[in-house]
Amino acid sequence: MTARTGLAPGAAARHGPAGGDGEQQRARALSLRLFLAMLHTQELLSGYLGVRLGLYEALHRGPATVADLCARAGIDARYAREWLEQQAVAGFIEVDDVAAPPDRRVYRLPPGHAEVLLASDSPLSLVSLTMLPLGGVAGALPALLEAYRTGAGVPDEAYGDDWREGHAGANRALFTHALPGWLATALPEIHGRLAGGPSRIADVGCGAGWAAIALARAYPHARVDGYDLDAATLAAATANAEAAGVADQVRFHRRDAADPELAGRYDLVCVFDALHEMSQPVPVLRACRRLRADGGAVLVLDAKVAHRFVAPGDEIERFQYATSVLHCLPACLAGPDSAGTGTALRPAMVRAFATEAGFADVQIVPVDDRFHRLYHLTG
Repeated sequence: MTARTGLAPGAAARHGPAGGDGEQQRARALSLRLFLAMLHTQELLSGYLGVRLGLYEALHRGPATVADLCARAGIDARYAREWLEQQAVAGFIEVDDVAAPPDRRVYRLPPGHAEVLLASDSPLSLVSLTMLPLGGVAGALPALLEAYRTGAGVPDEAYGDDWREGHAGANRALFTHALPGWLATALPEIHGRLAGGPSRIADVGCGAGWAAIALARAYPHARVDGYDLDAATLAAATANAEAAGVADQVRFHRRDAADPELAGRYDLVCVFDALHEMSQPVPVLRACRRLRADGGAVLVLDAKVAHRFVAPGDEIERFQYATSVLHCLPACLAGPDSAGTGTALRPAMVRAFATEAGFADVQIVPVDDRFHRLYHLTG
């Protein structure tokens, strides 16, 4: 870009249009912000290569030269050299001697970086949340352009495996480490019912199954049924449950949770980080209400956004809205008769949907999470 224009990044701001000092300062600030956004996007995409090609995994096995990385990951030597150098320049990895010949430099993951760059249930792992969805959004951009012109939706299939895997793993740490504690401390009545003996839990829109797995581990006497309509996601959920050792407690079903045969079965019904993407949230909540057994509970986890529109917003609000623009609203609009909700599902809207679905009240459960709110639907 700079070779064609002859301008360094930010030059347009430094030599920008005439105007007052305040106007030029704002122009410079925005120019710098967009340059840094471009830089960070490029580094994330380079990290995406490291994830998809197994390069971080290869470095996690031990320090490596270019030849070592090629042997471990099966990639071309010239590309391996360039990627290693870029990652070292960016500070993602370390190199022992920058003055050594390229083929003799030894690269390694710094202490602690593996926890961030490898997929796991660590709260610090950002592989799913940042790197994998980038590939999915990039692949869906042509469909997004057309959707914005026509008003059509963009189904999840357009985002491909990258989005599916990234989206599925984004809340893995939250469900694994936080969800059981929330039930035990903030919802003692529900916790007591699930812990007191045999019980049944329904996870509607279960995705890759991490919430269902966490609930099964927390409540060994519970049977958990996950419901979703995406076959590939359900296959991943089944594999995850088997790997976690809870396959005897957890079953996943490609089935509409509104099936009348399922009514009245469950002590707890959950819709976790999914309602804002559902085309028809009211029928979904109505189905959840029917799924409850006598005295059962319905919990909805969804995006934590401001109670009303604010601009400019903080980093969390910016994240939620960008996610909505690129995925959640287009995915929501892909279904028939869509409510067109998107990620900015505010508490008042949750209450309105719940009331229309037949619930008498909605309480916001006091849990500590920057990205989500937990709602308890009653009545």
